[in-house]
Amino acid sequence: MISTVSLRKNHEFRIVYGKGRSKANKYLVMYVFPNKPGINRLGISVSKKIGNSVVRSRVTRLIREAYRLSEENIKTGYDIAIIARTSMNGATYSETHRSLNHLFKIHKLLIHTEDRGKK
Repeated sequence: MISTVSLRKNHEFRIVYGKGRSKANKYLVMYVFPNKPGINRLGISVSKKIGNSVVRSRVTRLIREAYRLSEENIKTGYDIAIIARTSMNGATYSETHRSLNHLFKIHKLLIHTEDRGKK
């Protein structure tokens, strides 16, 4: 991931959950909170309700890959926490990618192709 660091600590997630804006769709919930540095920090949360460790790991990999491929089109300077819903259990990669991009559009974090040089 080009300019993305992971949210790892519990207090980092709590700040994003408490002060950030949240939007949701069928598969994902996304919290976004502006941060000081010019980088994005990404945190992914997958509950045990989704399935066993194999299923949770697969869901995490799907979300991380969908983010990685969309990363060059996302504005920087945000803490992003993504929570997988139970419907993600059987989701394909294309559904995950569409769902993630839908949430980025709702949060107005997508950069249009003509604005890409302005970041």
